[in-house]
Amino acid sequence: MSTGQSDGALTNRLGAESSPYLKQHADNPVAWQPWDDQAIAAARDTARPILLSIGYSACHWCHVMAHESFEDDATAAVMNAHFVNIKVDREERPDLDKVYQLAHQLLTQQTGGWPLTAFLDPDTLLPFFAGTYFPKTPRHQLPGFTDLLLRISETFQTKRDELTSQGEKVSEVLNQLNAPRQGEDGEQGAEPGMAHIQAAHEMLAAQYDSSEGGFGTAPKFPMPTTLARELRHWALNPELKDKRETLDRVMTSLTKMARGGIYDHLGGGFFRYATDRKWMVPHFEKMLYDNGQLLGLYSEALSVSPDPLFRAALSETADWLIREMRDPAGGFYSALDADSEGQEGLYYLWRRDQVKRLTDEDEYLVLETLYGLDKPANFEGKWNLHRYDAWRSVVERLSMDRAEADAVLASGRRKLLSARTERTAPGLDNKVLTGWNGLVISGLAKAGNLTGRQDWIDAAAQCVDFIRESLWDGERLAATWADGSVGYAGYLDDHANLLVGLTDLLSARWREQDAHFALALAEATLAHYQDVDQGGFFFTAHDHEDLIYRPKPSMDDAQPPGNGAMAEALIRLGHLFGEPRFLDAAAGTLSWAEPQMRRYPAGHCTLLSALELDLVGPEQIIIRGSEAEMAPWLEAARVGYQPARAVFAIPWEVTDGLPAYLPKLVSAEQRAGVVAYRCQGLSCSLPLTSLEDFKAEL
Repeated sequence: MSTGQSDGALTNRLGAESSPYLKQHADNPVAWQPWDDQAIAAARDTARPILLSIGYSACHWCHVMAHESFEDDATAAVMNAHFVNIKVDREERPDLDKVYQLAHQLLTQQTGGWPLTAFLDPDTLLPFFAGTYFPKTPRHQLPGFTDLLLRISETFQTKRDELTSQGEKVSEVLNQLNAPRQGEDGEQGAEPGMAHIQAAHEMLAAQYDSSEGGFGTAPKFPMPTTLARELRHWALNPELKDKRETLDRVMTSLTKMARGGIYDHLGGGFFRYATDRKWMVPHFEKMLYDNGQLLGLYSEALSVSPDPLFRAALSETADWLIREMRDPAGGFYSALDADSEGQEGLYYLWRRDQVKRLTDEDEYLVLETLYGLDKPANFEGKWNLHRYDAWRSVVERLSMDRAEADAVLASGRRKLLSARTERTAPGLDNKVLTGWNGLVISGLAKAGNLTGRQDWIDAAAQCVDFIRESLWDGERLAATWADGSVGYAGYLDDHANLLVGLTDLLSARWREQDAHFALALAEATLAHYQDVDQGGFFFTAHDHEDLIYRPKPSMDDAQPPGNGAMAEALIRLGHLFGEPRFLDAAAGTLSWAEPQMRRYPAGHCTLLSALELDLVGPEQIIIRGSEAEMAPWLEAARVGYQPARAVFAIPWEVTDGLPAYLPKLVSAEQRAGVVAYRCQGLSCSLPLTSLEDFKAEL
């Protein structure tokens, strides 16, 4: 490990960290510090500003800046002489990332990104200057990094009072963000209603790209929470005027993504986003949270109608997650890097002659026609596989028998995948993040439920077991795990996403331990994160370290916001277990978020889905019996896409951790046949013991 000596005798301390991202910088000549009391004390003792650099292991521009500046001895000397340099993994410390990304936005009036580069006053930890990537030498209308460092250091020494004043203004704005919000009637806590949901629908219709699917232009992100909102809106609003167009928006977007270069057509899984409007060229990192959400979304789309393209994307993505992204202990890893051998996307790209050399004549013909190898190269003189047309149309164009074409395509893809595995693979970030695993648990449970793949449900259940055993001490949840060691305390998103995953897993396979875990986790969230004064939940626990701002996330991002996911989970759990405190907390969250939803409805799709569920009322189908006897009942209850409906099949032998509607004890004489209950809101049907009566009730 590099010593990175500086005037303050600091050394690079990242070698002892658990984060793969921080370890990537352990050999830099920069005297990097982790974010801790020791680093902050060093900055205060030496009266030097803090250079805060936030990134993550799969971030391409983080690698570029590291190679250009952080690995350069001359640049490191300037950094070490004038700053205390702190490196943060935004995936381990999303609290710091949220706070300083927002501060960057206030300072620059621009959206942030990674790497985030912020300069902080050591006494207040308030930023006085911020940016993202800075090149080593001036270009792209950006200053050279070394020149910028020297100018900032001089300004800090000579004009610190002005910088302090600027930081105080940032603090004032941040403090205002958590002030009580006013509803339209001028009073806090206005009742949110269906008007917000319809307003979001109209905004999304205006943002939709009718030619290429998705929302907006380039870059194109999958936006699973947005597509899920539109699919729910289609299903739960029978009088919707543009009903057909709404469904088309979802299905076209999912089709374009599954055909596009944003999807890995050989190994399965979706890349982070497409750099172009047509989904052809991705940014090649693969993130766990994207793929967990997309598993669930494609499952829901398949429950509307069968589609072989969707089925293949679902199956290949689930298999890839289990094959390549799962730790032997049961949790799922965070990400695959965009780069390999120092080049973005190199692992996934092909030259025509490579494909020809690996395949026979028929295989090449099919691959060429399906994946656009007969068209101009689409990424730096090479081809990233991208489907321009439906497989059925390709088969017809080649005048091939469908079964023969399927076999030829499968053999050709196997040969390419086998050859690809011989290449240098992208770096793997092997830390396990609780919240991201919650999204995968949900996705695998939904996918397994839809397809009957019990191995996917097994993987979801094993992941829950791992989290419960390794990241939950019975009272508090941890956020990170790597190489056998537990890291940081849990955040709101960890609790919310895991609770959603647990409810979806209970619907796929009821286990007493999961029911107890869900209830305990909900109680812990209320105890440690709830804002009892204003409603909603803070991102950090009440006993978390004090930062310059305490976020309460409401807007959709790459992941659902914790307040939206938590509201829906509490509505479902509150109805399932008859717990009014859960329902009250959800109602308080929706009331607190009403001004935000009204101000920008399209940015609050997760909260709007929770609101819609609250207004429509969740439907709970509870079936008791033996597994074999319950099968036709489950089939009847799970027909079609029913987003307000949750179906739970509970074997007779389960007598503990039961929903509130059921008797706690069932005598041996009563354990015969099947009995079902259909509950809507707070009322239930009489016990149903005839399959025909059950179907009629549905």
